[in-house]
Amino acid sequence: MGTPKTETSGMIKKNDELAREGFAEPSALEANFIQNIINDDFSTNKYNGRVHTRFPPEPNGYLHIGHAKSICLNFGIAARNGGITNLRFDDTNPAKEEVEYVDSIKADVRWLGFDWDDRMFYASDYFDQLYDYAVQLIKAGKAYVCDLSAEEIKEYRGTLTEPGKESPYRDRSVEENLDLFERMRAGEFPDGSRVLRAKIDMASPNLNMRDPVLYRILRATHHRTGDKWLIYPMYDYAHPISDSLERITHSICTLEFEDHRPLYDWTLDTLGIYHSQQIEFARLNLTYTVMSKRKLRMLVEEGFVSGWDDPRMPTISGLRRRGYTPESIRDFCDRIGVAKSNSMVDIAMLEHCIREDLNSSVPRVMGVLRPLKVVIDNYPEGRVEELEAEYNPENPGLGSRKLPFSRELYIEQEDFMENPPKKFFRLAPGQEVRLKNAYIIRCESVVKDEKSGEALEVHCTYDPETKSGSAASSRKVKGTLHWVSAGHAMPAEVRLYDHLFLKENPDEEKDFRACVNPDSLMKLTSCMLERSLSGAAPGSRYQFLRNGFFCVDTVDSTKTKPVFNRIVSLKDTWAKIQKARQDGQ
Repeated sequence: MGTPKTETSGMIKKNDELAREGFAEPSALEANFIQNIINDDFSTNKYNGRVHTRFPPEPNGYLHIGHAKSICLNFGIAARNGGITNLRFDDTNPAKEEVEYVDSIKADVRWLGFDWDDRMFYASDYFDQLYDYAVQLIKAGKAYVCDLSAEEIKEYRGTLTEPGKESPYRDRSVEENLDLFERMRAGEFPDGSRVLRAKIDMASPNLNMRDPVLYRILRATHHRTGDKWLIYPMYDYAHPISDSLERITHSICTLEFEDHRPLYDWTLDTLGIYHSQQIEFARLNLTYTVMSKRKLRMLVEEGFVSGWDDPRMPTISGLRRRGYTPESIRDFCDRIGVAKSNSMVDIAMLEHCIREDLNSSVPRVMGVLRPLKVVIDNYPEGRVEELEAEYNPENPGLGSRKLPFSRELYIEQEDFMENPPKKFFRLAPGQEVRLKNAYIIRCESVVKDEKSGEALEVHCTYDPETKSGSAASSRKVKGTLHWVSAGHAMPAEVRLYDHLFLKENPDEEKDFRACVNPDSLMKLTSCMLERSLSGAAPGSRYQFLRNGFFCVDTVDSTKTKPVFNRIVSLKDTWAKIQKARQDGQ
């Protein structure tokens, strides 16, 4: 395949188009060090005014929230500067790669609101060119075939304080190296028996420059090239060349690649080809979460979660299934900013972003998660009232619906106590509460289980003069409860999620799996929801009054038994943290 196109007509969007898509114009950008680099490059005309970035995921797992930060940064900063972005799959390790992961990555990037137009590439597109460049390095005396085992290469490499030792095969002739490399490609040698290494400096203070491996022998069927190749390039070799072939201007990587930048530059300079600029930024670390794809894979394969899209997972597919919106994730990535040093971000900030996004945009409905029957003894049997209730007072455009009200209702178990403490403003014997959008009721008696003493049924009376919205409804009580009509309620399963880990930083533990939260998922199978939720589409979102924000599960829901995932509770700890900080200033 030839060198990919770097521009097509209509790709570079105007600032007014970007503004409509939620991107600020360059002049309005909050300063960060990457934007400052781009500004400097504009001033010197380093890339002729071009900004061309790429997002290069490995198709060996599902993307997570850390990748979302990289996606938003690469696509966002290019768009804000009138540039373009490639999607490129780093598919250089067929032993761990699958088409399933490729498809999931494309879906995740699009769901976040970004598109690569016709600029989707694979490192495997360049396998022939990468091989030819390796031959060029051998001919220039800059690469050699080494017979040391992986363990021996590691031993010869040295330490941070001691230089490495040169391989006994380092001084092979160019002719011998060319012959051996061609025979490696032809499959004459077993896996792991030989590698191609760069000839740089075994005494370099940077371990990545101590004759790094460029190619290894690997017999594995590739998802795109099949069995054509028996040798595969290493990431540190394929990455800079792929950037060069695609004419990338700013190759934005996470901070762990900072020590690899000298090798990136050496590869391009030694080959004498177009030189992209590698820039490193701090990766996202989130409390109560792991961000390693290897560890996430272990959680999936060892059954700690149901799959990559389990709503407890920090994967983009897991967050999407749980009910997070692309807008909330983009907002989160924007708020955390771009830094040069690693830090830990409180997961409460991510939860705050989804609350802010949903608070005024979704219907507010009533769902009783742990039902307790209420019988209104003085309400006529067989009578059903249709009470008007708006969906969201902060968003009149969502309209309203009719709520059926009848003699028998459900309320939350926790909203009744037979012997309540002081300042319990919910239902108790002799105590009054208002039913949301309905009437004031008074508790008269309770029916209990003879053995356990558990409340089975609460009997009340209602005041017909207190109908919500009526002229005579001015009488006030301290408590307001949500409820559903027993004869009209829709049964559903509700899943309540907590942090997947008990420790703020699971990576600090000897075995991160030891701090998996055994109560990270609670399934409530006897919930009762208001009838307006009948037929709710998978993926649709709601606020259940007093219980949080919920989303119809896209995998397990059925028409007869819908499943609702709690996205997040209503308690906003991040907002409280921010308010306390402001008050302390």
